[in-house]
Formats: sequence, C-alpha cells, structure tokens
Amino acid sequence: MEAKTKNQIAKEYQLHEKDTGSADVQIALLTHHINDLTSHLQKNVKDHGSRRGLLRMVAERRSLLDYLNRTSNARYKTLLKKLNLRK
Repeated sequence: MEAKTKNQIAKEYQLHEKDTGSADVQIALLTHHINDLTSHLQKNVKDHGSRRGLLRMVAERRSLLDYLNRTSNARYKTLLKKLNLRK
C-alpha cells in the first residue's frame, strides 16, 4: 500500500489529529488492503499464500469490529456504513 493512500485513509477515519492506531483507522486500512487483495486473487487464482494472508486480515478486521461494537456502538455503526460493510 502506498504511503499517500495510507495517510489519506488515516486522515479520513482518525478520531483526533494525531490518531493513527485507533480501531477505526485500523479497520479502514485493513478494508482497503482486503479489497486490493481480493481483486488480485480474482486474477491469480492459484496464489494460495496471498489467500492465507487475506483470511488472516479478514479475521483481524472481524476482531477489531467486535471490539468496537463492544466499546462504542455508535462508532461501530457509522464505520460499517462508511466502509459499506455488513455484519
């Protein structure tokens, strides 16, 4: 992922000016990376190493979403709508 893209995503989802590691930012970055890998795997069907990495990222995003749902349900719901994710 390019640094520009990463910074743009972080700025869009951060909670305050210096926020780079909140659950919101991490989920947004993982979602972007997951979407990129999904398109890669549609072209490269036999790339099983990347598929394994994709499954790990999906599991990590799910864990972060569960955490956000437990701690701040309002942020969880707005993030799902912004990222166009379904529960």
